[in-house]
Amino acid sequence: MTNNEIRSFRIEIPQADLNDLRDRLARTRWIDDLPGAGWERGVPTAYLKELAGYWAEKFDWRAVEAELNKYPQFTTTIDGHNMHFLHIRSAEADATPLLLLHGWPSSVVDFLDVIGPLTDPKAHGAADAPAFHLVIPSLPGHGFAGPVTETGWHDGRVAAALAELMARLDYDRYGVHGGDHGAFIAPQLGRVDTDHVLGVHVNALVTFPTGDPADMAALTDAEKQRLGRMKQFQDDGSAYMKLKGSRPNTLAQLVADSPAGQLGWIVEKYKEWVDQAHELPEQAIDKDRMLANVSVYWFTDTARSVANYYYERFHDATMFAPAPKGAVPTGVAVFKDGDYAIRRFAEKAHNITHWSEFYSGGHFPALEVPGLLVADVREFFRTLI
Repeated sequence: MTNNEIRSFRIEIPQADLNDLRDRLARTRWIDDLPGAGWERGVPTAYLKELAGYWAEKFDWRAVEAELNKYPQFTTTIDGHNMHFLHIRSAEADATPLLLLHGWPSSVVDFLDVIGPLTDPKAHGAADAPAFHLVIPSLPGHGFAGPVTETGWHDGRVAAALAELMARLDYDRYGVHGGDHGAFIAPQLGRVDTDHVLGVHVNALVTFPTGDPADMAALTDAEKQRLGRMKQFQDDGSAYMKLKGSRPNTLAQLVADSPAGQLGWIVEKYKEWVDQAHELPEQAIDKDRMLANVSVYWFTDTARSVANYYYERFHDATMFAPAPKGAVPTGVAVFKDGDYAIRRFAEKAHNITHWSEFYSGGHFPALEVPGLLVADVREFFRTLI
């Protein structure tokens, strides 16, 4: 018999774990920087050491914990794995269920600043905007979902589990938004649960050239620049992904044992993927929000599962196999830095009905430019409800 029980959940990290984190940070063996070296070689030691000191002495995990615990949280077991999620219902009777999917190095923390505007638009100066019931899960193997305990948790399996979660919550028709991992999973969800998915909205959608010379000749200057940034990422910024996708356990052991290592591993991505108008990542994203996400991964000991997720994707034979074009209406938001999507390529695989391009923001819009993301989500789903 399948256990469909949905259990209440609160985040309560033991004080001993906080003490252990501070002790480990205090005992970090720091490397020396080469003279004149900057971010091009990875996170500078001086920067990382200062940020680690802030994490140990000034960052308030209990404040983060209290902010998350303001919202109803639950767990349930699906396909043998613990699923953790926030479930915030709007007071509006006609609100639309909406699933919000994070990626890495993100977590449910990313969406804290969009909960109010999406569930209660009237209280946030948008009386005519649609309201949403929000379901915000921790992806399997990420954060408060805890480590996965078996292989095979690829995007398709995650999508099927999320479809079951929405069914278990009695949501017959719902929308999905996702970024990073979520931009892979959301379209998959539209394919595996077509009869129930109202529409899919994504940022950080990955698109590849079609090979059609006519498509390449028709690229705009902005699209050529985007394609160039994607090539630069593949050539000079994707080592983390290749390591996770090929030797996840080796990498995971390093960051699971060293909070300074975990911090450097994640903050490098914030630096490289936020709006590049900012010199430092905390100029684009609040420092405490960044450290909240780092803390989530540290306290939940999910480094191995997170790394393994890339391995599963890279070794999933169906991942990049030819597939029918998605039928579910799809909206795409392209932010200035960290997004490489090109519409003519996206239309080969998705039913694109909405496309927005923004000249600010990066890979983490819910943290960097939440107002722009909220407005685009509203605009897209307004046409479907």
